[in-house]
Amino acid sequence: MPWQNRVDTMTLDICTTVEISRPLMDVVAYSADPTNARAWYRNIKFIEWRSLPPLRTGTLVAFFGRFLGRTRTYHYEVTEFVVGERLVMRTAQGPFPMETTYTWEPMPNGATRMTLRKRGTAKGLSRLAVPLLTRSIRRANETGLRHLKQILETAN
Repeated sequence: MPWQNRVDTMTLDICTTVEISRPLMDVVAYSADPTNARAWYRNIKFIEWRSLPPLRTGTLVAFFGRFLGRTRTYHYEVTEFVVGERLVMRTAQGPFPMETTYTWEPMPNGATRMTLRKRGTAKGLSRLAVPLLTRSIRRANETGLRHLKQILETAN
């Protein structure tokens, strides 16, 4: 199951994958740059580097956006960045602690498979909120990856 209930916590684990007809390093260069997040992840309205670019382990970035009709700020720290393989960001602030992971795999046809995974645990949310939150995050991930695919496949 993508989530499970505990007494007073809720755990989400949502994984979305897309195949993009572009070489791996093109997809990595664009998708791993927080500055581009506004273009492909529509819920993000603004980003602010809290440490100096470029992206690396330890980088701090704030994402400002709208989710479930509310303006939210997420302060992420990059906890792992292996160029061409994986990017892991974590936040202890915002609506609930969240880990976002991007992974990239080269495909035999020259395309790239990108996976976006979001995991988090929220406290105090009712059982009724679990399905809504899960659907909303899944929809946002799917929409974001669809936009990313469109942007990269139509770029020169």
